[in-house]
Amino acid sequence: MCQENHWENVYSSKPSEKLGWYKPHLQPSLTWIKELSLGADAKIIDVGGGASTLVDDLLDAGYRSITVLDISETALSSAKARLGKKVEMVTWLTGDITSIDLPTHHYELWHDRAAFHFLTELDQQRRYRDKLLKALKPSGHLIIGTFAHEAPPKCSGLPVQRYSQDQLGNSLGSEFELVRYRKEQHVTPGGVKQMYLYCQFHRID
Repeated sequence: MCQENHWENVYSSKPSEKLGWYKPHLQPSLTWIKELSLGADAKIIDVGGGASTLVDDLLDAGYRSITVLDISETALSSAKARLGKKVEMVTWLTGDITSIDLPTHHYELWHDRAAFHFLTELDQQRRYRDKLLKALKPSGHLIIGTFAHEAPPKCSGLPVQRYSQDQLGNSLGSEFELVRYRKEQHVTPGGVKQMYLYCQFHRID
């Protein structure tokens, strides 16, 4: 089964709040984004945003140039339905982050909670990095969440790549400087414990 079909089936199988990675609010990301003191018009992309509530909280915080990208149209439709009239304030992109065309040096902040760790092949990781380097502005910010080494080796029926902060930095490349990191244990709606690693990087080239 291709990635697109897999995720369409996942998001069609149950409500978003019952999916394993669901959180009412992505507090680690929200805290770090707030501390960046970005302008209201700063261009932000949430990669693999799916049906996440991050876009709701960013809109409530006053940000006005948000893009949500996901491989699943069903996931994005769920988020759109939830936002109601606010849906027109967001740019919605359906596609695979390893192949979609993104504008050059466009985004001031690239956010990704749990898309990158599903890319288990080196070629996939390389193509993700290529998109990141193309789309993120010089001196831009990257906030990324992945499974830590303590987490299970699979999520939603797929294998994941687990990281330490050093391994994640090495995968992203020398253009990115680690600013800070933290771990947080996520408990799925089904009671499974998953240790997440959150890292904030600054693009230095």
